Amino acid sequence: MSHLGETREERFAALAAEASSCLRCERMRERVAVLGPRHGTLRPRVLFLAEAPGRNGADRTRIPFSGDKSGENFEALLSSIGLRRDEIFITNSVLCSPRKASGANDKPTLGEIRNCSDFLRRQVELLDPPIVVTLGAVALAAIKRIESHSFQLQEHAARILPWHGRRLIPLYHPSPQVLITSRSLAAQMEDYRSIRAALAEIGAAPLK
Repeated sequence: MSHLGETREERFAALAAEASSCLRCERMRERVAVLGPRHGTLRPRVLFLAEAPGRNGADRTRIPFSGDKSGENFEALLSSIGLRRDEIFITNSVLCSPRKASGANDKPTLGEIRNCSDFLRRQVELLDPPIVVTLGAVALAAIKRIESHSFQLQEHAARILPWHGRRLIPLYHPSPQVLITSRSLAAQMEDYRSIRAALAEIGAAPLK
């Protein structure tokens, strides 16, 4: 598809409209993809990639990491390094909200991640972020469909790694369950300092 003469904003609007009409995943056909201008700037210093829109979070508010405890934790982590939402873009490995039969949040399946991988690839190409931060193991695995890697969350968390011509930082997801079982909020705040270091490496203006 030719993008000659189209602005980044026009291309993004077209991509979001295409995602909103997608029916590839059978169990999410009644959901609407969460992708739009409220995800952040289209010229981000950092692209954050999470797992999927939460039932009480982004699927309800249409804004990633808002309206639930994961969103509160994410705001605290961003604030800890002086990074603002208007400097970043946040998206998900799958753009619709996967649910269990009970209605509770569920992990996306490998097939659902595969179905959404083209939307993810096109977001990365369009936004061209110098730094990509994956939040959780699902997101870290999802980017393999754009460019393969062998990184593992437990081994490579908070390290600055080369990936797809940019810097990749695998971090833990800020969900309450992860904070209890795997990585406390205090530990994650330490992890987030690697984002400041990566920005310094590329010569970005210091965070206030």
